[in-house]
Parts: sequence; C-alpha cells; structure tokens
Amino acid sequence: MGLALVEAEAARDLGEVPIGAVVVSAGGEVLARAGNRTLALADPTAHAEMLAIRAACASLRSERLPTCDLYVTLEPCAMCAAAISFARIRRLYFGPSDPKGGAVEHGPRFFTQATCHHAPEVYGGIGEAQSASLLKAFFAARR
Repeated sequence: MGLALVEAEAARDLGEVPIGAVVVSAGGEVLARAGNRTLALADPTAHAEMLAIRAACASLRSERLPTCDLYVTLEPCAMCAAAISFARIRRLYFGPSDPKGGAVEHGPRFFTQATCHHAPEVYGGIGEAQSASLLKAFFAARR
C-alpha cells in the first residue's frame, strides 16, 4: 500500500484527485503502478485502478490477472470494480471506504451481484488513515 500512496501523492502534485494503485504478482513483483490521470489525459476512465490494470495486462500480454493483487488507496468505484472483476484480480486491498462513490462495500456492491463473473478476495481499511488524510487535505484545499 505504501507504493500506492506514493502514486496518490504524485497524482495530487499534478492536481489530480490523490488516488493510487499498484498491481503485484503472486511472487511479489510490482507489475504496474499508477495514480489518477483523468485531467492530464482528458479521460474520465483514467482512474488509478484502470491505468494500473491496463499496464499490468500489457506487461503480461494477457487480459487476465488471476494471480495478481491490486492495492488501491480508496474503495473502487463501479467502473473500476467491473474492471477488477473482468481482469480476474485475485485479491483487492483498499484504504478507506467511499460511501459516496464506492462500489465494493457501498452503492452497487458490485462483487455481490449475481451478474458479477468474478469476485476477488477483498480487504478494506489497509492504510486507511494515511489515505483518508491525503484525500481530506486535497479536498479541503480546493474549497
């Protein structure tokens, strides 16, 4: 989660919402890491999770990541939860819950739906205080 926080801080420094993600292989190798880049890329799908999953898939030359784990600094949204499912991510570790935009523990609870093809093991609250602090400071500075 430490590397995901570094990516979140880098996103913040670019004026992006500070969310970071890292994909790690079963052997512990970092395959991809990314921070939000929706503004820089003018792309609403350029969430940290999406960018990291795309890069890991490209690295492995596969559309599936069944032996990989994803670390992300905030509960994923519905779009990212769907990508996690489609990529067959083995485990999802995330920081604080997101009652407004999250889709794992909140909202649609994507992985519990009958239409979900694959649900990873989910571990929330990892690095929660540090991630939440980063997000709160970012949004407080914008107000």
